[in-house]
Amino acid sequence: MSRIVVGMSGGVDSAVTAYLLKAAGHEVIGVTLKTWLSEGEVSRCCEIDDARRVAGVLDIPYYAVNCAADFHENVVAPFIDDYINGMTPNPCVVCNRAVKWSRMLDFADMQGAQFVATGHYATVTKLDNGRFTVENAAHAAKDQTYMLYRLTQQQLARTVMPLGKLSKDEVRVIAEKAGLPVANKPDSQEICFVTDGSYADFIEENYGGRLPGEGSFVDEQGSVIGTHKGIIHYTVGQRKGLGIAMGHPIYVKEIDAESNTVVIGEESSLYKNEIFCEKLNFLSIDGIGEGERVPARVRIRYHHAGESAVLEKASDDRVKVTFEKPVRAATPGQSAVFYDEKGRVIGGGIIAR
Repeated sequence: MSRIVVGMSGGVDSAVTAYLLKAAGHEVIGVTLKTWLSEGEVSRCCEIDDARRVAGVLDIPYYAVNCAADFHENVVAPFIDDYINGMTPNPCVVCNRAVKWSRMLDFADMQGAQFVATGHYATVTKLDNGRFTVENAAHAAKDQTYMLYRLTQQQLARTVMPLGKLSKDEVRVIAEKAGLPVANKPDSQEICFVTDGSYADFIEENYGGRLPGEGSFVDEQGSVIGTHKGIIHYTVGQRKGLGIAMGHPIYVKEIDAESNTVVIGEESSLYKNEIFCEKLNFLSIDGIGEGERVPARVRIRYHHAGESAVLEKASDDRVKVTFEKPVRAATPGQSAVFYDEKGRVIGGGIIAR
């Protein structure tokens, strides 16, 4: 039996994780990372009162750890910078490695705990080559491996994820039978630090510098067709809220921060056969060699089902992804995550321009 620190968000998934581990005989310690304050109260991502109530029912030690400064430096500031630079970031992907796992493992070391655990729907797997990866959840609707691809080998080696084989309904039934007070609590749907309003509103309220102002909407030939209200209000693939009428559906094809222009095109212009990824992190393998072609299924956003592709080394810090069928609205700043035929994460990277 092990001493395990469970990251508790105040939701049902982490509550059931703690319950299952304690029921299995492990010594469980609950911890909530205070990452973001919203109007004087902790945001929905870190609901300490609910987490503390669950810990009380389970009779386990519970702590709240303030890591707001780390969170701002590693997650919020880059999130704002990416939008200002015309990209659409995945803050949760960054947070998992740089804040959540980093701080949970630090806390585990202080508590003499061997492992950390979370309520993610995924399974940590050690492969025959000695490397660790995450494997698709048994129920695809809740699979969260996309958000976990940036974890390090050292982090995964000390991670337990008990919910990988369970469905959400099964988790709620377990919570109800265990008398956990969050059994029927709704799932959070928002980025934890953007609790009200839009991303653009958040950036306007929290950026200390001068934001990009109005600029030109241009068509694919470069002709000006209108005026946009600032690039932070747009993302690739967007159709609604453009404020220009062309008599037929039009979409954001590209955002050029350098020229402060937003390129508009037909829906067909959103489809691409290849993308390039940078800021790479590999899990099941340690990299892609020169001239090597690695088959994979690639997801280009969290809710993307994935498309068959081939991975090739483009440079020391870039991978070229060539798709079997074109993918729609591959967006700079979003992550592309690579899977093998068994649903295990090969690795991934950030979609570059």
